[in-house]
Amino acid sequence: MANIRDVARQAGVSISSVSNVLNNRIDQMSKETRGKIEHAIAALNYRPVQSARPVGKTPATIIGLLVPSIINPSFSALVEEINRAARARQHRVVLGNVNRHEDEERAFISDMATLGVSGIIVAASDIRKTHFIQAAERGMAIVSYDNRFTEIITAESRLFDSVSMDNVAAGRLATNHLIARGCRNIVFATESALTLSRSHKIAGFQAALSQHNLPIEGRIIEGIAYNDYGDSEMYELGVSLAGSLLSLETCPDGVIAINDALAIGLMAGLRKAEMRIPEQISIVGIDNISLSALTEPGLTSVMPPLAKMSELMVKRLIDRIDNNALPVEEFLFPPQLIIRQSVR
Repeated sequence: MANIRDVARQAGVSISSVSNVLNNRIDQMSKETRGKIEHAIAALNYRPVQSARPVGKTPATIIGLLVPSIINPSFSALVEEINRAARARQHRVVLGNVNRHEDEERAFISDMATLGVSGIIVAASDIRKTHFIQAAERGMAIVSYDNRFTEIITAESRLFDSVSMDNVAAGRLATNHLIARGCRNIVFATESALTLSRSHKIAGFQAALSQHNLPIEGRIIEGIAYNDYGDSEMYELGVSLAGSLLSLETCPDGVIAINDALAIGLMAGLRKAEMRIPEQISIVGIDNISLSALTEPGLTSVMPPLAKMSELMVKRLIDRIDNNALPVEEFLFPPQLIIRQSVR
């Protein structure tokens, strides 16, 4: 199926010129150029995705949001912030809860295109997958959340904006806090299926250990979830990992959890084993979900600026819907440490 790049190549014009014709911005365009583009569109049978705009004086455009699991409170918070940012721009959000399954992702993209949705925010999924690339090439505007560009993706081949917290910095920030509070036997607790963002958090953790000449080998404690990636089972996984920590030859004095849900489950499992937090073991989570302030003790966590990130994602998606020749960019936000009582 032809995409906008194919049309531009066949007509011998820029992608922005094709976009101008598709969006009826032709006041400054010569008839010759317009004719070439329209001929290429017809010859290639190009059918761009169109926005779904209801009739009215203040039309609302529908955008899509694809998340791994709405049960995971990190993604619930993301949905709320994106929905808030979209409403402020008179846009509505259609949610896809896809569990990182490729068939579900494909079906969601297809359904959104059928409904006339022309832009999707994709949260925490591997944006390099073929179905995302094909959707972008057919004209679907996509913004990727929490999945940074890799070095193998050249600037010329990038099709989506990327918006992420600096996960390497997040892992480093959590580790340095534990070290500053006197912890030396520190481990990182996670689910065994490593996404790019999870790997970046671990890389930051290991970099901080290395900087302070602390051991790196054997510092990762992994649990295996029933479902792929464990997005919907983080509390339960944390409870089970408490036993893994306590079975180590030397019990750690500090733990960093891949997210707050796992950290809260871990705290519950440790309390059941009569371990005192933070006197015997300190814990730091990542994401700063609302429940983290309500745990006993309160959970120290690394927080992404979720409201600012969501506002940017919605803005970039709308801008890209209006102009799919908009240059692709990567946006990286610094994390912030929220200190509570779970660290000694």
